[in-house]
Formats: sequence, structure tokens, C-alpha cells
Amino acid sequence: MTRQLLVPVDDSAPARAALEYALERFPDDELVVVHAVDDLEAGYAGEPSADDDGATDLDVFEDATRLAEERGRRVETRVLEGQAADAILEHAVETGADEIVMGSEGRSGVSRMLLGSVAEKVARRSPVPVTIVPSDR
Repeated sequence: MTRQLLVPVDDSAPARAALEYALERFPDDELVVVHAVDDLEAGYAGEPSADDDGATDLDVFEDATRLAEERGRRVETRVLEGQAADAILEHAVETGADEIVMGSEGRSGVSRMLLGSVAEKVARRSPVPVTIVPSDR
């Protein structure tokens, strides 16, 4: 039975490590690569939002698609809107994902308390198993 794995990505090393892990570890499962765009945060930061040309999203997906193809795999890609943790969890529930595989920066101490961790929020609230892959695996 094929399972559906959700792999959130951005342009970070931890996200790439998570995708590489999912491609290697789960060769028979369907991988859905998602990228969350928070229009409110993007507007404040001066970054492109989902309503702009979406070049940032396309670059992230091009890299993910190329990485999968190099390993003889295919991935689906989807842009999610909203705060990353909430959007990932909502999508997992809506699509019936079987597991979430994601990277983590591995922050600790004050940095983690102030900035929070998307991976930690997802892991704490997810109704499905979550595999967190460190970038230095």
C-alpha cells in the first residue's frame, strides 16, 4: 500500500536534508512537496507573496523536482497559504497524509524560545507521525 508523505520545503539545508531522507528512506511512497507562503509576513518583510510572480516558490520546487528526478523519483508540489505550521498541519489533515517528513534548524536556548520552531509546532500538534531530520544527518 502506497503511503502519502508530506515534505515541507524552503530554500534551507534542513529542508533539503529532509527531502533527501524521504527520497532515500521511503522509495515506494508518494511524496508531496509543499511550501508555505504567509502573505501577511511576506508583506511586512518585503518578500514576494503568493499573489506576486511566485518565482521564489518555483525555485524551491524546481530544486525539489530536480533532486527527485536525479534519484529516479517524481514528486507532487503544492503552495500552501498561511503560517507555516498551521498550513502544513491543515494540508496534512485535508489530504489524508500518512506522515510528515521535515527538516529542523536545531536551534536551542534563547534563539529557539524567541523564534519558535515550525518543526516543533508541527510535531506537537500533528495527528500523524512526524519525522524531523537534522540538517547534519
